[in-house]
Amino acid sequence: MAATKAKNQSSLVLHKVIMVGSGGVGKSALTLQFMYDEFVEDYEPTKADSYRKKVVLDGEEAQIDILDTAGQEDYAAIRDNYFRSGEGFLLVFSITEHESFSSTVELREQILRVKSEDDKIPLLLVGNKCDLEDRRQVSVDEARGKAEQWGVQYVETSAKTRANVDKVFFDLMREVKLKKMSENKEKNGKKSGKSKKSLKDRCCLL
Repeated sequence: MAATKAKNQSSLVLHKVIMVGSGGVGKSALTLQFMYDEFVEDYEPTKADSYRKKVVLDGEEAQIDILDTAGQEDYAAIRDNYFRSGEGFLLVFSITEHESFSSTVELREQILRVKSEDDKIPLLLVGNKCDLEDRRQVSVDEARGKAEQWGVQYVETSAKTRANVDKVFFDLMREVKLKKMSENKEKNGKKSGKSKKSLKDRCCLL
């Protein structure tokens, strides 16, 4: 029974999501709220934690693999390896700390450099801690302007109140899924193109 369950799990589509952002913006709090419906306020600085959860995405079962990366500068060199493995990115800053918003520019550049893809990389800009409106340092307009400039979606979340927590993970999974579907179409198109050509070549031999 357990073996069958494991087999079913492994046959599900897996979407790999990476949490990116400065230290203390709430990446771990968002991840743990999404995973376990719990708000963890006092959390040790992360080195890198990986989580996996089975979800229903638009009526289909799938799995999400979340890598919660370290925000501290000491780990910047390791980030390249993590970014390589990611299919989608939640770029998180705290609306109460303008410096964390500024650092998203450099982090996005690092993602683009590591992925070095012409296609759009699935990425959402996330302003966390929206429950602390009285301490806001980053306006909605400023953050939205940056997201529009990058051609990505901007969403404000609160790990504490759970506002938009599911939304950011599911919206990102949809983007990852769409990208995979378009890549598969391209691959299949190339394959069918090749087979047609080889058939034509064989006909010429007659």
